[in-house]
This record gives sequence, C-alpha cells and structure tokens, in this order.
Amino acid sequence: MKIGQLAEETGVSAKAIRYYEEIGVLPPARRESNGYRTFDTAAADRISFIQDAQSAGMSLLEIQLILDLRDHAEPTCGHVIATLESHLEEVDRQMADLRRTRERLTEIIQRARSLDPAECDNPNRCQT
Repeated sequence: MKIGQLAEETGVSAKAIRYYEEIGVLPPARRESNGYRTFDTAAADRISFIQDAQSAGMSLLEIQLILDLRDHAEPTCGHVIATLESHLEEVDRQMADLRRTRERLTEIIQRARSLDPAECDNPNRCQT
C-alpha cells in the first residue's frame, strides 16, 4: 500500500509515517520505480504498536528500544514491564505533586476569602 493508504488505515499522518521511517521506528519502505513508498501490512501493525505504546506514555526512543529488541528476536516483556513501571512511578510522583499543589491552592483561597479588601494597602498587588 502507498503512504496515503497506510495513513488512512492507521489514522497517522503521512508526515508522521515519514518521520517514523526517518528515526528508525518504522523500517524504510520499499520504493517503486517512480519513487513512491510501498508498505506491507506489517507496517500498519507496527504503527498500531507505536500508537499503543505512546498512549501508555512511552517516548519514541523507548519504543525504538523495544522494537530493536523485537527485531533481533530478543525477549521484550521484561523491558516493557520495567518501562511501564517507571512511567507509573512518574505518574504517581506527578499526582502527589498535584495533590500538594491543590492543597496549597486551597489554603491560599481560604486565606484570601478571610481577608478584608478594604485593608489592602498596595494598589498594584493583591494582599493574598
């Protein structure tokens, strides 16, 4: 299939497909005599994997490492699990940071509601 067909089938733009080829997450397509790229169904499967991995928070570099292992018939499960666990830990850290930020915002809002605007002596800065 040509790049437009692959783009339509996978929901990924032709530009993204060319980028995937350029960085190596998608093997180079065969070229017809007119220079057009020709892809097989394996390319669609690989793009589907890339999309799934990205939706799980993986970077293209992390995806490339997994695909390299797979392309060399190396086991990938341990690497994938470790990568996903690392991402989960990062999400947990971000959630904890957001909870602390939320608590701080709640405190500031409560303090601001208790202040009397008439006592504000700086016209350029809120007393909160």
